[in-house]
Amino acid sequence: MTTDTHKGKKGDVLLEMKNITIDGFSDEKWHPIIKGVDLTLKRGEVMGLIGESGAGKSTLGLAAMGFARPGCKITGGSIDFDGHDLINATEDELRALWGTRIAYVAQSAAASFNPAHRLLDQTVESTLDGGLQTANAAQSDARELYASLQLPDPDNIGDRYPHQVSGGQLQRMMTAMAMSSRPDLIIFDEPTTALDVTTQVEVLVAMRDIVERFNTAAIYITHDLAVVAQMADFIKVLRYGEEVEEAETRQMLSAPTEDYTKSLWSVRALEKPENISNDTVLEIKNVDAAYAGTVKVLHDVNIKIARGTTVAVVGESGSGKSTTARVITGLLPPLTGETLFNGEPLPPALKDRSKDQLQRIQMIYQMADTAMNPRQTVAEIIGRPLEFYHGLRGRKKQDRILELLEMIELDQTFYDRLPSELSGGQKQRVCIARALAAEPEVIICDEVTSALDQIVQEGILRLLLRLQKEYNITYLFITHDIAVVQAISDEIVVMYQGGVVEQGPKSVVMSPPHPDYTQLLLSSVPEMDPDWLSNLVDGRG
Repeated sequence: MTTDTHKGKKGDVLLEMKNITIDGFSDEKWHPIIKGVDLTLKRGEVMGLIGESGAGKSTLGLAAMGFARPGCKITGGSIDFDGHDLINATEDELRALWGTRIAYVAQSAAASFNPAHRLLDQTVESTLDGGLQTANAAQSDARELYASLQLPDPDNIGDRYPHQVSGGQLQRMMTAMAMSSRPDLIIFDEPTTALDVTTQVEVLVAMRDIVERFNTAAIYITHDLAVVAQMADFIKVLRYGEEVEEAETRQMLSAPTEDYTKSLWSVRALEKPENISNDTVLEIKNVDAAYAGTVKVLHDVNIKIARGTTVAVVGESGSGKSTTARVITGLLPPLTGETLFNGEPLPPALKDRSKDQLQRIQMIYQMADTAMNPRQTVAEIIGRPLEFYHGLRGRKKQDRILELLEMIELDQTFYDRLPSELSGGQKQRVCIARALAAEPEVIICDEVTSALDQIVQEGILRLLLRLQKEYNITYLFITHDIAVVQAISDEIVVMYQGGVVEQGPKSVVMSPPHPDYTQLLLSSVPEMDPDWLSNLVDGRG
């Protein structure tokens, strides 16, 4: 284990940020995005940062490291980290702290790992660079962290490359990498966004245990109020780069003082009436699938999707949800079985499908960071399917792009922005617009709301439902968010270990009695109660 020579006493002030102002560059000028925010954090404390997409949560969290993203600059205030002036520190001084005493767990693990290096090597890199452990000790410790974070085959999973594990597993790998040096401060930026509810429980328990065991301070950035209730000692609410209020977690949950905070607390799932139809638009029949032709990841999967309905596919990380989507889109030809579209078999491989077949089935990917070309503007990203499928150019294409931006609640100022200038929620909305640009019959939504706060999430779900009603679009909605399932689904498919456990109308699947696995999923949904996680763990023994 790492020797903690720099650790102070629990309760000592570790981080003090005063009157922080940060500007961002867009539309050829600088704009304030953090406006005079204070933050004080003691050793062993967890501060939850919440607020809408674009509120400045991640920007403030990164500033706690003395870091500003490209296109941003810290323009005022002071940041003291255990006696280190992070505002005036040199790059070498900051790099000596990053990865060893201050660690960061990003929202998108897929965009943060080097695809050319094995996961174990990346996990221990900071620990070795900082001279904190020998290679053997660091690797042994990393395997212990993998086990504590409920990663499968913890002794060997580190030998894989990033593309060989699921999104949820990769997110846990990034958490292990941050924890490996036993830092004084960890900034968790939506660390459980990509996780299913059963895995999220295990990861939250592991993170809380590490924080308590090693007297680590943490800033926990999230839009999930129920999750922050389990992790944070205090909650700070941000909006438009300003502090709305801050309070101890129990006080904040029971009696928020500001109207905006109350509005966050009061967001409720939509209650879409269940729509039952016998007009099948898409059918997956007897599908087996494997990656690299080796171990099967899908086993005799059968799913029917009715036109104009929403079928939600739920299950833990690695259950086969996204693999099923890849089979449907032709990205992974099945070993056996077929996909029928309007009663006609689709060519198994994407390269063999016609332009018309490609247009009619579109996909919105889970990780917006890796789904967009970072060098293309929003207009170029949305405009490509308009040209490819509809032949739009010039003013007609421009007008349609602006219409699509309006549909996803982004104004025309986003037209020339690059992905790096967007928040996580804004990136995902651009991906939604790109799919809509093709005017498809079926849209496969792979965790499309997982990066969005509740207010924006509700707006996106209402948008998707309105589009479904107006254009009779069919959705296959892959998600681990049971609240989203309850809000928008007509039918539910529950998957586990590559097979279908249960499927049927929402009213049937959500009503007891449940199969054991469905019951486990439903019982793992966090509640707005700071004691929920502890009680759940105690109840499961």
